[in-house]
Amino acid sequence: MTEPLRRRQNHPLWSIYEYFSMTMGLGFLALLCLIWLPFALLLHILLPRRIGQPVGRFLIMAGSRFYLRFLTIVCAFHFDLAELDSLRHDKPLLLAANHPSLLDVVMIVSRFPNMVCVMKAALMNNILFGSASRLARYIPNHAPLDVMLRARKALRDGAHLLIFPEGTRTVHFPMDACNASTGLIAQRAQAPVQTLFIEYSSPYLGKAWSLGRPPQLPIYFRIRVGRRFAPPVDVAAFAGELEACFRAELSADPENSATPPLVQEVAP
Repeated sequence: MTEPLRRRQNHPLWSIYEYFSMTMGLGFLALLCLIWLPFALLLHILLPRRIGQPVGRFLIMAGSRFYLRFLTIVCAFHFDLAELDSLRHDKPLLLAANHPSLLDVVMIVSRFPNMVCVMKAALMNNILFGSASRLARYIPNHAPLDVMLRARKALRDGAHLLIFPEGTRTVHFPMDACNASTGLIAQRAQAPVQTLFIEYSSPYLGKAWSLGRPPQLPIYFRIRVGRRFAPPVDVAAFAGELEACFRAELSADPENSATPPLVQEVAP
């Protein structure tokens, strides 16, 4: 940590700013979702799938970019997502990422206009996220067979599919055990698996982080593009291989942190 940054963080007003940033960051996300909710609900009813689906996915991407820009300008967040742009035209592709924070989905979705997410089924009924997710035809994880069939169809239709092999946000860092779903979907769809490594300078909004606890600012996020795996033959063995890949990459830095000298702010 540089001396000017240390002095700034020790200033009594900085703690007030951190509470302000937390409130504004979470509040602005809720506001964006509530503004979009009635339009997404109406479009889901009125538009046929072939029109509503791409519209829903594109607007989620645009809204995510706008939100990240807000966090950058107002809340002292810094994002380096440039490497994701190299994947935008590689389709179909299964994107497998570690999951340290609630911001992971927002960061990745912000770079892809045709992204499908495998998400918790409960979120499909959430007032903030449900309508937009249904319009974009995201995939709830309530039934393994349904997830596999819908994911295979999305990949065969040329979409990018985002999945977190851990199944939920990381509890035991740097990486929890990977389940077999990633390999199974890749095998059935015959789609490659592209690894993404999310690095960060703070565990803000991680599994153990209370929503009422302010972050220590500034926060740096970086996403690196890693190894690309061919569709697996042995799904069980692939889960172990994928987990080993993540552990090797994320353990290179004991803090798993995107420190300021390594991160360049990139416009979302």
